[in-house]
Amino acid sequence: MTGPPPTPPASGRGVRAALTAAARSLATASDTPRLDAELLMAQALGVAREQMLLRHLDDPAPATFAALIERRLAHEPVAYITGRRAFWTIELWVGPGVLIPRPDSETLIEAAVAHFADRAPTTILDLGTGPGTLLLAALAEWPEAPGLGVDASDAALGYARANADRLGLAGRAEFVGGDWAAGIDQRFDLILCNPPYVATSDDLPAEVRDHEPAAALFAGADGLDDYRIIATQLPRLIAPGGMAAIEIGARQADAVAALLTAQGLTVALRHDLAGRARCLVARP
Repeated sequence: MTGPPPTPPASGRGVRAALTAAARSLATASDTPRLDAELLMAQALGVAREQMLLRHLDDPAPATFAALIERRLAHEPVAYITGRRAFWTIELWVGPGVLIPRPDSETLIEAAVAHFADRAPTTILDLGTGPGTLLLAALAEWPEAPGLGVDASDAALGYARANADRLGLAGRAEFVGGDWAAGIDQRFDLILCNPPYVATSDDLPAEVRDHEPAAALFAGADGLDDYRIIATQLPRLIAPGGMAAIEIGARQADAVAALLTAQGLTVALRHDLAGRARCLVARP
């Protein structure tokens, strides 16, 4: 029999003590309780986390901190509570209705940087752009390139355009609604794609299942529905000498590679920092 959830830390104590109490409470709801507590405390203080750790540990804890911890104890993602998430060299605004950027997805940018080591892509396409995650990271990496981001979600496109404006990239980033690459007849040096790849029967953590958009997560009984569409589109989209970087689930490398090679593409696998299969690089 389980008891009631731990009580969030009360206001009226110092930041240092409030962080310790919050991390203890969040251990029931998060794999990174101390980090979550620090990010939420920085949010409550209105400062960067690094600044909070350096300058504010002896300050009084703000009264708003307890409410933020309560939201996290209910499994609301930290990125939705703070409204932002760092990715690659940029920070993105995020919120309900958009997929939260994950560090694992940086593997796609790393693969692109390796491919274009001695040159820069001149045209970039991001299929399923969400809040602009991969496209805006790529545009920040290659400051002369323009890019196109496509998504079926109006909410995601709204965030993507706002992020492009805030990052000063709106002049090089175009965002359009669409069903993957349907109707696009241009070729691109670099194509980035993080499609839904979770099987409908797979179990997800509550903070993902109950908060992030299902349309950005699930892709049929085997998680491959969207790959089947994208694989048929890529050969006409990749420019000579170009590449596509496609995110995959940790156990999907063989199945997705087979879909891509059936379309005449050459495929290579890249792993994320944890050693998991994370990205397939496809070339003509």
